[in-house]
Amino acid sequence: MRNNHIIVQKYGGACLETPAKIRAVASSLADLHRRGHRVVAIVSAMGRTTDELIKMAYQVSPHPNRRELDMLLTTGERISMSLMSMALSDLGVPAISLTGSQAGVMTDESHSSARILDVRPIRVREELERGRVVVLAGFQGVNPRTKEITTLGRGGSDTTAVAMAAVLKAECCEIIKEVDGVCSADPRIVANSKSLRQLDFASLSEMCFWGAKVLHLRSVELAQSQNVPLVLKKWGGAEHSTQVMKEVTAMESGKILAVNSMARIEHVEIDSVDLNQGLEKFAQHLKQNGLSWPQLLASAFTAGKTRIMMTSDSESLDTLLRTLERSEDLRKHRETLSSVSVTCFGGVSSDLPFKAIQTLQHHGIVADKYVLSPLSVNLLVPVESREAAVRALHSLI
Repeated sequence: MRNNHIIVQKYGGACLETPAKIRAVASSLADLHRRGHRVVAIVSAMGRTTDELIKMAYQVSPHPNRRELDMLLTTGERISMSLMSMALSDLGVPAISLTGSQAGVMTDESHSSARILDVRPIRVREELERGRVVVLAGFQGVNPRTKEITTLGRGGSDTTAVAMAAVLKAECCEIIKEVDGVCSADPRIVANSKSLRQLDFASLSEMCFWGAKVLHLRSVELAQSQNVPLVLKKWGGAEHSTQVMKEVTAMESGKILAVNSMARIEHVEIDSVDLNQGLEKFAQHLKQNGLSWPQLLASAFTAGKTRIMMTSDSESLDTLLRTLERSEDLRKHRETLSSVSVTCFGGVSSDLPFKAIQTLQHHGIVADKYVLSPLSVNLLVPVESREAAVRALHSLI
């Protein structure tokens, strides 16, 4: 049974980028509290703080230690949470800020992309019972065995929010950003993109896997498995929201929902006798260099070479490619590419891959290859053609 008084809200960095914005969010949280809700607010780092901290780390060290990088990056959310708690106190609302470890977010040992193993929100429940608004630092946790602080990867505050909502059996989990919920394309690329008011978990998961930045992929998977009521809202505009649910019955099967993209896809070639050995060598290379696994998109073996197609954030890819320069068996293979993906509701129609390739060809864009998944057609294109390809395929909606 869901707790009809607990609401979990997560606020993105753009909603918190200035002290004035933090006070405005605090006022909204105070209003919820005064209306009788028990409120847990998950906060991201202010504005582009995380990007600035990463840039600073690479200025100090070309190969920053992953453990120390996590220690550095978690400071961004700690700044947000403490400022938010101060703002709430000034409004006469009892509040307390907690780090991920204080809130009981237990993770595996991976630095930079840890997975949540368990949530033990003993302190969170105690503070809610005392009538306080609980402000939690998103994106971070602690490994219970090593006691090391970890981070969940870019966008990980979404996963913190969903995990907390699941274990508290919250009435709902609201992800609040400065965008109109989930859109049919990145509004910065396609000005006339449309907001999707309802979406099923399967479609949203597919969109996030293939590049939609609106939500952390693992948070979608977690919300689906735990049946967490999930709403994505635009800050200050409740009418601009997307409700995510198990099933959407009023939508036409095969309808194109969205076009998303990945800015950077890299290929690695590995000398090996078979696919298994190639992947083992890749895993060993990552471990030896203290690197997190990238998101693998495809892998194949041919003529003594294992080839892996992958993506991640630029900092991680740059670091990985630098380590390949010292390796005899692993190397960068071919040029960097981008992807554009057309996601459909209920399944891809049989002629959509052909229509997508034709549409790109009409706009002078030649797709390198395409990868089919049950709900998406995913095409690889030159990096410089990515945004034009998104706009061209969006015309099919």
